[in-house]
Amino acid sequence: MKKYVARQPIFDNRMKIYGYELLFRAGLEPYFRCDDPDHATASVVADSFLLFGMKVLTGGKRAFVNFTRNLLINDYAKVLPSDQVVIEILEWIPPDDRVVAACRDLRARGYMLALDDFALNIKHKPMLGLVDIVKVDFRRTTKELRRELLQANLNRGIRFLAEKVETREHYEEARQIGCTLFQGYFFGRPEILQSRDIPAYKHSYYHLLQEVHQAQPRLPILEDIIKHESALTYKLLRYLNSAAFAFCMEIRSIRHALAILGLNEVRKWVSIVALAGTATGMPSELMITSLVRGRFAELLAPQAGLAERAPELFLMGLLSMMDAILGRPMEKILSEVTVSVDVKAALLNGSSPLRPIHEFVQAYERGDWDEIARRSNEMHLTESQVTEAYLDAADWANQTFQVCAAA
Repeated sequence: MKKYVARQPIFDNRMKIYGYELLFRAGLEPYFRCDDPDHATASVVADSFLLFGMKVLTGGKRAFVNFTRNLLINDYAKVLPSDQVVIEILEWIPPDDRVVAACRDLRARGYMLALDDFALNIKHKPMLGLVDIVKVDFRRTTKELRRELLQANLNRGIRFLAEKVETREHYEEARQIGCTLFQGYFFGRPEILQSRDIPAYKHSYYHLLQEVHQAQPRLPILEDIIKHESALTYKLLRYLNSAAFAFCMEIRSIRHALAILGLNEVRKWVSIVALAGTATGMPSELMITSLVRGRFAELLAPQAGLAERAPELFLMGLLSMMDAILGRPMEKILSEVTVSVDVKAALLNGSSPLRPIHEFVQAYERGDWDEIARRSNEMHLTESQVTEAYLDAADWANQTFQVCAAA
């Protein structure tokens, strides 16, 4: 049976990636469900650390993995490297003597522990002296309960993680009451001011994005834009000389790069350069997620019968978070950048043959397994195709982002 592992980002209070929670499901039928939580966690452990490779899934950040009582007391956690994981103890596990002893032993061995979905439940109080992180579910708790919970426990030396934070309002509340870690997709929700203009220092990147997606890009103009921005020149040449291209020759100049690349590759890699520049000052996960979406959609294209439209699907994924990056309405952004009618329609939730892939990628991102199963059947995607495409996309995005960050 195929194993599916998705990831959800966890941020620190500077909006930097602290780690990823790994989510498990098994097989497309029946809808990725797994009735045995011990098997689910064991599969995450085996697949993540042995099959998939932790760096592929987390880019070297910590992996949060849910542990059941049986796995805790039978020492399964000790097969994992203590400096790469956070052992998450599910809220329904009773803190009996064997669980407490197992947690004490893990702490003594240098493991970090997190208590999931904690509320003011007296039976879990013994665990508060053993865990490093307490997760507070913002969907299942009231504002009053959250404030009471943190006020009662802030002096214990525990870090509080606000999870299922889907709005900026919840993020701001979590920071105010003392949370220092945050999980949820609030970072991808744009704070839009209709009158907001593009900051001056981002104009060159945005102009580059506009030009490269004209029906017939004017290569002399592209070259001129790049040459007049030393940072752009450096970044583009660094990308083109990276292992991602595996060219047998060194790229010597912008004109040389544009001459040897096909139009699709020019568009693809110039778009990445422009995205990296435009996303400056924003949470890094915005760019990482955009890269994963673009690459994931591109890789799914052949299996979904859209091989010839793979470049459009890549661009669609890459642009899908531009509203959050620029703080402008997506409709406004797309009116200023020449993209295909189908890319525009998909990003604006209109009728488009590309929209099912766009929605599939977002469903996988959320871990919406029922939706993934339904759409996989509709698009004739197999389990192995989806898994391999996602892992490839995550690995490629991590590597590409490292090049961006270094440039």
